[in-house]
Amino acid sequence: MSVNGSTQTDFYTDRASRNPESSEMTPLLGNRSVQPRTTGASFASSVFNLMNAIMGSGILGLAYAMAGTGIVGFCTLLVLVAFLAAFSLHLLLKLCDETGINSYEGLGEKALQKPGKVLRSMSSYLFILKSELPAAICSLLGVENTGTAWYENGKLLLVMITVLVVLPLSLLPKIGFLGYTSSISFIFILYFTVVVVVKKWSIPCPLPQNGTRLRGTFEVSNSSASDCTPKLFVISVKSAYAIPTMAFSFLCHTAILPIYCELQRPSKSKMQNISNIGIGLSFLLYFISALFGYLTFYGHVKSELLLGYDYYLLGDIMVMSVRVAILLSVLLT
Repeated sequence: MSVNGSTQTDFYTDRASRNPESSEMTPLLGNRSVQPRTTGASFASSVFNLMNAIMGSGILGLAYAMAGTGIVGFCTLLVLVAFLAAFSLHLLLKLCDETGINSYEGLGEKALQKPGKVLRSMSSYLFILKSELPAAICSLLGVENTGTAWYENGKLLLVMITVLVVLPLSLLPKIGFLGYTSSISFIFILYFTVVVVVKKWSIPCPLPQNGTRLRGTFEVSNSSASDCTPKLFVISVKSAYAIPTMAFSFLCHTAILPIYCELQRPSKSKMQNISNIGIGLSFLLYFISALFGYLTFYGHVKSELLLGYDYYLLGDIMVMSVRVAILLSVLLT
């Protein structure tokens, strides 16, 4: 909805017609009728909030996407998607500047009338908790997942986490407070990337024969050394499955305007810088984790990267801790 109603919209429409070359430093929602802000989110916390909206459980599937497209093919697609995301955010901010509307739903209604207001994007990030959280708890307890204990019930854990953690966070009156949880989430993603890089040298290539689970030692199979050669370009059926994963890698458009609304001294150029930095840092973490995940398993990388580590490094402390870190990161997203 518009922060200033139809009067604000008319103001911006009239201003845009008189001054089409408006300054990039002009506040997007600047109007004397708007009460001045006493507090707001800092530049750093806004970047963390945006990165938190961008990154989630999808990072686990990027190594699989690289295996399906090749290193150069993956990098090309990732650059393209990042550029399109940055440009679309620029258009979103410009549209907000022209109309005075500061909500994603409001812009949808402005563009497509009533149907545009009810069209919403859905997130499936929490569903990874259903499958990963029971496995993480069993790994930490050192017990087999028999499906009989309450903590092995993914549906029960999902409901508990949603009610006890996600719901209170979603009821916070201001998104600026989430900058703290977003920074923690960023640290977890960074830790995940570091572990992926370090564990590259913990698993030999060729992989252990028949995927045998081993503790500390490996029986190397007689497979060809070509299995350990990275491919620059790959065109196969798997390539088609990689495209949807790449397309949603930088999906954060519903969060950009709420982040702007609580920014200290907001302006279009400042918000664009936040968008560029957030997308750039996310791109860096995406590429590093995908590259080293791919160079660890090559063509045998799992669609969910951590499953491969569990298979070959059973009981590894770093793998168990990074699994918990990813779950917490998804929880705080």
